[in-house]
Amino acid sequence: MSEVAAISEREWEVWRTFYGMRRQLDRAIEQQLQEDAGISRPEFEILLALWEAPQKRLRSREIAELIGWEKSRISHQVSRMEARGLVERTECDSDLRGIWVGLTPDGRRAVLGASRKHALKVRELFFDALDAEQLDAVLEISKRVLGSIDAPACDIVAQQAQQAQQVQHAQDGNSDGNSEAESRDSNEAAQRA
Repeated sequence: MSEVAAISEREWEVWRTFYGMRRQLDRAIEQQLQEDAGISRPEFEILLALWEAPQKRLRSREIAELIGWEKSRISHQVSRMEARGLVERTECDSDLRGIWVGLTPDGRRAVLGASRKHALKVRELFFDALDAEQLDAVLEISKRVLGSIDAPACDIVAQQAQQAQQVQHAQDGNSDGNSEAESRDSNEAAQRA
């Protein structure tokens, strides 16, 4: 009981409110992705990680590191996505035991189709509800909590931000024939990393 009593009523109120906000936000985002693109939030997370990868493919281990999941969860989710035609697995030429997970054309369409409305929903439900000072506070709080949980998680967040910047820089000099809409959508997707 003394351990429970170490948390004040005010702290419990903050925790319950934060936890409820997070659950409701996750639920609203999930609903938006289902309605607008026919994909789940876990599918979107994997598709987005693949979209942002330099060759639109990653190893399962890399996906797990980027989105913070267990490798077994990635394997099960990728199997379901492969059955739906969103991703494909191919053997790694340099490592016979290795398997690449890559985007299919349907997966590419799904992530692009979801990205714009996803960004709008995140803006509506999160960014528009906060002013600049509150956003700075959320950023600082998030970094501190991530650091207290697992220092490598902060490294992953920093790595995702760096990858998003690299994607942005590569697209700024894009000359591979991508359409303007696809470049704009990929820029939006990269900014959400």
